[in-house]
This record gives sequence, structure tokens and C-alpha cells, in this order.
Amino acid sequence: MPSVEPTTARALLARTARVQATGRAPGLVAGVVRDGALAWSAGRGDVPGPHTDVQYRLGSISKTVTAVAVMRLRDEGRLHLDDPLEEHVPGTPLGARTVGQLLSHLAGASSESPGGWWERVPGGSLADLQLGPEHVVLGAARRFHYSNLGFGLLGELVARHRGQPWVDVVTREVLAPLGMVRTTARPSGMAARGTAVHPWADVVLPEPEHDAGVMDAAGQLWATLADLGRFAAFLLGDTGDVLAPATLAEMVVPAGVDGSAAGWSAYGLGVQVLRVDGTTLVGHGGSMPGFLAGVFVDRTELTGAVMLANTTSGLDPLVPGLLADLKAAEPRVVPAWTPAPPPVPLDVLGVWFWGPAPHVLRAQGDGALHLGPLPGRAGRASRFVRRSDGSWVGLDGYYAGETLRIADDHLDLATFVFTRQPYDPAAPVPGGVDPVGWR
Repeated sequence: MPSVEPTTARALLARTARVQATGRAPGLVAGVVRDGALAWSAGRGDVPGPHTDVQYRLGSISKTVTAVAVMRLRDEGRLHLDDPLEEHVPGTPLGARTVGQLLSHLAGASSESPGGWWERVPGGSLADLQLGPEHVVLGAARRFHYSNLGFGLLGELVARHRGQPWVDVVTREVLAPLGMVRTTARPSGMAARGTAVHPWADVVLPEPEHDAGVMDAAGQLWATLADLGRFAAFLLGDTGDVLAPATLAEMVVPAGVDGSAAGWSAYGLGVQVLRVDGTTLVGHGGSMPGFLAGVFVDRTELTGAVMLANTTSGLDPLVPGLLADLKAAEPRVVPAWTPAPPPVPLDVLGVWFWGPAPHVLRAQGDGALHLGPLPGRAGRASRFVRRSDGSWVGLDGYYAGETLRIADDHLDLATFVFTRQPYDPAAPVPGGVDPVGWR
């Protein structure tokens, strides 16, 4: 089992204890993940039984599980992210919005489902919602607008494609393969009671708990700390047979930016992406009446942190702090560099000019190419990976998704031609080169 140093454990425990005490959470469990498992964990307050095996409600972390099920359908060719919802769940006012827009909260769907507060009252079917035009509140792809309703519709999409209820699908396709056997739709076995804490006194009030029906996909799941730690390992890349690593990498690319956040905050495909003190964290937070939860990972440090508590509100952020403590005390030791054959001939690498601007094409040890400006110069940079036809496709930066073709005397990239000399007249420079030349 992975572990942390005693001084690290002390720092993690001190932070966890402080958050539980100052936030007045009746019970709180937390842990850090490294090498595929919990490396440290603790319970504070009223935590029945082994603290890693007590269920708490995950809230919106359920959305990421839903997104994994949707992406599995995409990878099977059953749908495309650009498909209108109408092709899969006909008859809703959001039929023209795409699956990808719903996954990234860019569909303009209302934040909540109609009727009573869905998190505190029993739910029904999609038909029971009686959706109307008023539940489309923004234009498509105009701005990030968090929508629980949107994920309810995605859960319905999953259920209709598989011919089974959403919870049966995600249990069979996501939770069981990952070994998350203590993650269920309703509390089972040892489970914390959801509570609200009075703002002015140290007394608590039980919160109700119901099946949310069609809104299950937005926040229904319950899980233990051990299971949530396994999900953190999944987000770090231990995807097993559930999802291709390339699909997970696609999910964590920011699509919509949350302009209301205090810091840099964005959303990928069912995944929150946060920039905290120069570090990018990927995962999701969760809240339901009576519960708060969080799972975030640092995919550069290969570490994660998880937290579950049975309180409705009032906790200071804990997960980013645990990750910062772990990184400060026990930073990752990267693998040693070793020589590797380049994916292209050596004479292709080196300096190329976009007009008069010098860029460098470098080979990376992972088989990718990197094209970017000389150090100290401003400009566009992207990584590229080889396609089966011999061309290269951009992974990130300005040229993400664009095709790079390598010729003997030039690079062809998104209509731009890079040459060995600035505006080389022997290369096919768009618009030609003045015949008199430099003067």
C-alpha cells in the first residue's frame, strides 16, 4: 500500500482537522491518492465504523460518472458529440443543442429542473418534468451556464441507448469495473446521515433523502472514501477497460470557462478544470442537502485528494490544500531521462521560419513533435502526434486539431508555410516572394 511520511501525515491531518472544526461538519473523511490507491486518510468528528467504508452522498461527482457513460457511447460509434439531443432524446425544448454542449454546460439549459427543489423531493420521469421553452435560458455555446437539468437529460440519453435505467448502466459499465462496489444510488450499509448545521448555534437538522428520478444522473450517487479514491486513480489515468486514456485526456480539456469563479475555473466534458496557484486540477465537487464532496487530481504530480462530509454548507476548500501540502512535502520525482529515437529524421528537426519569425521543431520522448517559437520569443506553440496517413495533428495550443504536413523544404500547417530560411523563394510561400529579395 502506498503511504506518506509521518511529517506529511501530520500536516494533512492538521489541515483536515482544522476544516472540520471551523466548518462545524458533523463528520468528515478525507484522503490523498498516489500510486493508484489511498496513501493517507483520516476521519474527523462523528464517523461510524472504519472511516474509509462509510457512505456519503457524492452529489455532482455523479455527473462525471454520467459523462464517462456518454463518452463510452461515443467511442462505440453510437453517437457524436456534435449530434443534436433530438436524435437521441426527442421531444425536448433543448433538441437543437448538442451532446457536447450539454456535457460542457454550454447548451443554455436552465440550471435546475422544473417543479420542487429536485435535491430534496422525490423525482419522476422525463415526461413528469413537462419541459417547455422557458427551460432554455441562453443561446447555444454563448457562455458557461451550469445545468443540473442538462445532465438529467444526458442520463436519459444513456438509459435509452442501453435500454436500462441510468444507475444500472453506470454500475455495470463504470463502477463495477473500477471496483467501486460500495458506490450505490441509495445509502447501503454504513452511511452518514445528511445534516444541516444551524448558522448561529451548534445544533443540526436532518436533511431529507430521496431518489431523484430522471435527475439521478446529476447527483444521486453515494460512495465511500475508498471508492472515491479509486475514482481519483481513474482520473489520473488508471482507466482499466472503462475508457481509453485518450478519451479521458479529451474530457479534461477545458471547453467552457466559468467567468463567475474567483480564480481560473473551466469545464471540460463532465469534468471541472481548476487553476489553483499555478497548478491545474481536474475532477469535480459535489453538494446535496446534507452533504459535500470533492475529488480532484493533479495529473502532472500524479496525485489526487478526496473529501466527504455530511453537512449542507460552510466548509472551507480542503481538497486543493491537501494536494498542495502533499506536493510541498513530497514532490514527485520524475523518471530519469533516457535517449529515444526521434519520430522523424533528425534533419527535419530544428529551426523553421514562419515568415521572418524563427520557430523550433523538436522531438519529444513520447513520440510527439513540438513546434514553437525560440525561447524568449512570443508566438504560437503546439504539440503534434502522428496520424496513420503520415500527417501530424495538433494536440493543444493554437494548432489543436490542425494538420501538420512535413515536406523536404517546408512545413505546411493550417495554410501557413514554414521554411528553412525566412521567406525562402525556393519554397511554396503563399503569395510568393518578392523577386528582388531582402534589401
